[in-house]
Amino acid sequence: MDDRKMKILAAVVDEYIRTGEPVGSKAIMSCINASSATIRNEMAELEKQGYLEQPHTSAGRIPTYSGYRLYVDQLLETNPLSEEERQLISRMLPENEYSEERLVKSASTALAKLTSCATFVSSENPRFSVISKVEVIPTGKRLYVLLMITSTGKIKNRTCRLELDLTDEQLESFTGFVKEHLEGVPVDVLSDEMLEKLQTAMGTYLLAMSPLVQGLFDMSREIKKRDIDVSGAKNLIGCKEIDQHELMSFIDDSEGLMRLVDDSFSGIHVVFSEENDSFLVSNTSLVSSNFLKDGKVAGHLGVIGPMRIDYKKIIPYVEFFTERISEILSSNENIINEEYEDNEDAE
Repeated sequence: MDDRKMKILAAVVDEYIRTGEPVGSKAIMSCINASSATIRNEMAELEKQGYLEQPHTSAGRIPTYSGYRLYVDQLLETNPLSEEERQLISRMLPENEYSEERLVKSASTALAKLTSCATFVSSENPRFSVISKVEVIPTGKRLYVLLMITSTGKIKNRTCRLELDLTDEQLESFTGFVKEHLEGVPVDVLSDEMLEKLQTAMGTYLLAMSPLVQGLFDMSREIKKRDIDVSGAKNLIGCKEIDQHELMSFIDDSEGLMRLVDDSFSGIHVVFSEENDSFLVSNTSLVSSNFLKDGKVAGHLGVIGPMRIDYKKIIPYVEFFTERISEILSSNENIINEEYEDNEDAE
């Protein structure tokens, strides 16, 4: 495609995003150094090539999915956030937040407010992490806390009450046993069968330590569970470009949204519903990026909206939000898992 056609396509997409109305040649003449007739001819060629379409015979043209894809991949020039916008977002994500779950949830809520779209935040796929630490901590009379941490920083814990206090020998034996059999194990291969074998191998210690063993079962199930939270879905209610039934069904299907996230790579990822069988909302796009904790992927934050969203503005928003989350998670040693914080307070 020659340079003029590329400029015309970019101008049509920009104008359609701005107005939501089919774009005629006169509407973009100020952006293109050519006559109205020349622009019309070029737009007709872009239609033949599949980048534009004409909803009505006498109407202007609108971008197709292929037009949006070319626009996002090759023509898009994003608008950098102003210093005022960056400060506003930073205030929305206070560095004194001590819960990772509340931090990312507040980021998703704030992003939904700024973009007027639906947003989501998800935890990282467990296939990328291993159990890095398992501890048994005495906390009181017959009370013990089981602590499990993954290589991506996910933390789970259980407070267990036993019938009797463990002797130092029993505690040392159990701690050594779980460290040997669980530390270094990939999260996605944890299974009840694996823990049942571990349970059988404990032999005579099993009865006294059964609450601890049950705690291991519970934590392993939870640490494999992936969390995804959607905010701002009401922003898209009434959007004429999106089928509301399709939208609600897709948001309720967390597995479908997870599959889209799992297909993404580092950096900004833009997906259109027409190109992915897991994205079952026609005429819709998703913009996402991952955030890090200590250099490792900890989750994803993204925006769901009509294909006609303002990519020039939304992409910088997503980029800056994930950058700030990564900075806060990696610099604040006091940020902990929500469940661990609540259990600790309860004790």
